[in-house]
Amino acid sequence: MSVIVPAYNCADTIEKCVNSVLNQSFVDLELLIVDDGSVDATPAKLRQLAEEDGRVRVFTQPNAGVSAARNAGLDHAEGRYVAFLDADDYLDENAYELMISAMQESGADCAACGHYLLWPDGRTEFGSAPMASGVYDENSVFGNIVVPLYNDRLSVRAFNGFSVRYLYPLESLRRRNIRFSGAYLEDELFLIEFFGEPCTLVVVNEGLYYYLQNPNSATRQYMPGCVETFLDSLERKRELADRYMFIPGGDWERNCAWAGLLIAVGNEFAPGGPQGFRTHVDNLKALCRMEVFRDALKNYRPKDMNRRKTLVALLLRLRMYRLLTLLYLYKNRENPVREEAAE
Repeated sequence: MSVIVPAYNCADTIEKCVNSVLNQSFVDLELLIVDDGSVDATPAKLRQLAEEDGRVRVFTQPNAGVSAARNAGLDHAEGRYVAFLDADDYLDENAYELMISAMQESGADCAACGHYLLWPDGRTEFGSAPMASGVYDENSVFGNIVVPLYNDRLSVRAFNGFSVRYLYPLESLRRRNIRFSGAYLEDELFLIEFFGEPCTLVVVNEGLYYYLQNPNSATRQYMPGCVETFLDSLERKRELADRYMFIPGGDWERNCAWAGLLIAVGNEFAPGGPQGFRTHVDNLKALCRMEVFRDALKNYRPKDMNRRKTLVALLLRLRMYRLLTLLYLYKNRENPVREEAAE
């Protein structure tokens, strides 16, 4: 099997990540690391790791983002199955053996597992797999993965679209030319496209993937082109729904628009973003005047969100941009690392 790791300025975490792959009880694997234009000590560490174990293959590209790095790994993969791993995360030592054994015993096309969320302060939270342990036919997979990726992107119980929790058959990805795209929301689109065609899935509902909540990750910094990326993602969802003759039902586009708006608002105040009280207020007004967001604000009331999202949504509907700006600036002063609006 092939394990693909995009690496960007991850010198502090890459060794633990790599060792968690090389120390797997399932040994018939290759590790493809794509250095995405790192400017720290990452390239030197990758060279050293590749020299120590022949299963490690390192590729280098100018900085182009996580999607381009994963796609580069897919271009070079040679295994029957492929998995994705982020450079600040790591695996249970039996992760791939358990998942591949489950696939072989069940005859399923792909596999999924649960994960643990890890915070820098030592807190740990179990994140269950997409479904309970078992084998699922194509209708169950579609209904439990694709449908919620359209219909509910806001609630506390919103389906988690982590692409790293799955093993995929490489032949299927290449035959259908399934690729990653965008600086964020790329996981949702990848899963929708992959599971859009009939597929059976075996689930190992154990925490086999360890997901670090890294305050320095790219998704927690200011993302230029955030709104454009969201609009591209929304259009791709429409295209995939048409391709697979899938009618999501409900008011999915407005639900997604609200999610995109909350992400854009969080991004406005992220580290490295715009500065100045007046600038923030004007930018919030401009966001809410955009047609897709204006329509959602007027015609859709999101439900079952956490308290933070509920408050932000209320202030946006009331056009209280100055108060919202004050609250974000105060929050960032108390806690400089923003929470992701899509969590």
